[in-house]
Amino acid sequence: MKGNFLKDKDVCIVAYAETKIGRRTGRTAYEFASEVAAELYRKTKLGPPDIDGLGFTVPLSEAGNAFWSNYCSDYLGITPRWLQTSDLGGASVTGNIARAAMAIQSGWCETVMLIGADAPSTNWRAYYGGYRNEFWDPVGIQGPPGAFGLLMNRYMAQHELDFTGLGALIVAQREGAVVNKNAYESFRKKITIDDYLNSRQVSSPLRLLDSVMFCDGGNGVVMMKTARARRLGLKRVYPIAYSEITNFNGAEQTPDITITGHSVVGPDVLKMAKMKPRDIDMFHPYDDFLIAVMLKLEQIGFCKPGQGSQFLRDTDIGPKGVLPINTGGGQICCGQPGLAGGGINVVEAVRQLMGEAGRRQVPNARNAMVTGIGVIPYGRSWGASSAMILAN
Repeated sequence: MKGNFLKDKDVCIVAYAETKIGRRTGRTAYEFASEVAAELYRKTKLGPPDIDGLGFTVPLSEAGNAFWSNYCSDYLGITPRWLQTSDLGGASVTGNIARAAMAIQSGWCETVMLIGADAPSTNWRAYYGGYRNEFWDPVGIQGPPGAFGLLMNRYMAQHELDFTGLGALIVAQREGAVVNKNAYESFRKKITIDDYLNSRQVSSPLRLLDSVMFCDGGNGVVMMKTARARRLGLKRVYPIAYSEITNFNGAEQTPDITITGHSVVGPDVLKMAKMKPRDIDMFHPYDDFLIAVMLKLEQIGFCKPGQGSQFLRDTDIGPKGVLPINTGGGQICCGQPGLAGGGINVVEAVRQLMGEAGRRQVPNARNAMVTGIGVIPYGRSWGASSAMILAN
């Protein structure tokens, strides 16, 4: 990407909200969205008439609704002048923050509410088309777990994969979920590396504890110009660099599936922010699968290629550690509220930078890197890759 439209810190996040994550709750995406909005109003002392920009992620539970954003605006009683629904999958939340920043900078709107809400464990309405699914449906490859199992096999043909490193990652993230009141309640229990290693294989060598579980929930943030936030006396977290890429290596029909778009967008945002990996205080990567976190560590530059599992094994990644990772538990240990899942990583980063993480607070946190992933088709790595750096 050319230039850095976020370098002047003229736009900021002033509030975050997150619901309790549940499974088969019987609730709708609309209900979760309204709960998120109510909490954002409480924190900012704003109301529906103050919101003139509105952004959503696509809910799997409303995927058949071509007018989701319109209907949800009506449900929330908001009349936006700028309206957006992003279908970048797990990269939608960071993508919406970037697009909202540009909308505010251009004068299109003044105050933006960004909401992710979904209830796929209650109501699944998604169908994935595209010719690549024709290759895996007949042979029974079960969606993303099958695709990531193939990716792990490819990685193991190239590099050593120490599964104790992936175990160390989920153990650390589960520690965060234990003290996160919004995490799915059944996940608020400590586990060990042996628990991970002994969990059943789902798509060899991918284990049950390598992947997320679909749940229901919602999250969101409010954004506005920095000058206005100061006048209102609101806390501020600044997006200072952003990059995304979709359909990485799209011209290659048989690419190396272990090389992802984060090999581009990760170094890109670091260059924009004039930072090195060692300057990042916290890492909040999209974590639908543990191997995805590991690959991003390698390709963004936190460790050398092929050494991700050893890095995780040997590095303190807790809140007081060298590189805190997904301190609230991430999606793996909180549950994934469908395509609102990327908001879990974003909201935790904002919470940390506002100094409101309680027992899991990272000391003296000044910045965080957040990433997003969207879809993984057969025979390719994940489709959308995003990276954002936030600062206080």
